[in-house]
Amino acid sequence: MHIPSEKKCKQLMKKMKMMSHIVAHSHQVYRVSTFLVDQLTPIGVSLNRELVQAAALLHDITKTRSFETKENHALTGAQFISDLGYPEVGFIVRQHVKLDHYFVSKYLSEAEIVNYADKRVLHDNIVSLKERMNYIVTKYGKEKESREYLYFLRDKTVQLENKLFKYLSFTPAELSDLLSRRLTDGNNGV
Repeated sequence: MHIPSEKKCKQLMKKMKMMSHIVAHSHQVYRVSTFLVDQLTPIGVSLNRELVQAAALLHDITKTRSFETKENHALTGAQFISDLGYPEVGFIVRQHVKLDHYFVSKYLSEAEIVNYADKRVLHDNIVSLKERMNYIVTKYGKEKESREYLYFLRDKTVQLENKLFKYLSFTPAELSDLLSRRLTDGNNGV
């Protein structure tokens, strides 16, 4: 398995001319993802930290250009990353909007961690799942069909949150404060 280093991820972000607010969002998704992995690993949940971190940084790698091209940035981002020799990272990038499968395993996956972390970050702020999903529905749910799809994603993400937090000793509402304390202690990454 090949995983790009943090330095390589940042080079790719620069090469793709990602808008600064998308870079800031990606850094925050990285922080949330890393924090979750760091909380889950000591209790026996097996996750590849470096894989999660690379996918979190690169999950919106083609989003900037998608504003012009109207491409599906999850799919084109996955293809771009896979073509560079990082198919496992591309596999997760493809699933950051919608997971390929929901709840086929009782175990947590790297794709679920990045997907969930992305749903907790609005711009570069950690928010509740409800706030983020309301924003997504308002911004992208202009048509009835797209709203129904987004409601489906919202419901699945609520179920994912429940699955994830069964393992953790804190609630979803405490995530932001706990991560802020970690950053204050100087352990911020990126």
